[in-house]
Amino acid sequence: MSQGMCEGLWLRTVLHDLGFHVTSPFSLFCDNKATISITHNPVQHDKTKHIEVDRYFIKDHLDKKTIVTLFVHTKHQLTDVFTKNLGCDTFNDDIKKLGMTDIFRST
Repeated sequence: MSQGMCEGLWLRTVLHDLGFHVTSPFSLFCDNKATISITHNPVQHDKTKHIEVDRYFIKDHLDKKTIVTLFVHTKHQLTDVFTKNLGCDTFNDDIKKLGMTDIFRST
């Protein structure tokens, strides 16, 4: 989530430099309800010590209303096509939803 948020903040800066002033929060989708809960809850958990800096970074932007965290079910997580080994049907469905085509496939 932290890396995705950094990318979103960078994109917001680029848009600002191009003359587009975005004031609404951007949506940060996550397929892990526990992670979303940890970012919203300021209580220190023993199992989250290694992500303490990221957690406070995200919490700070949640408080500033820069971002909104939203849950997305794993089967709707289109970015999995770039990061996970998927079955053939899921892979083909995801690349179709992303609008990707095989440039080497004869039509």
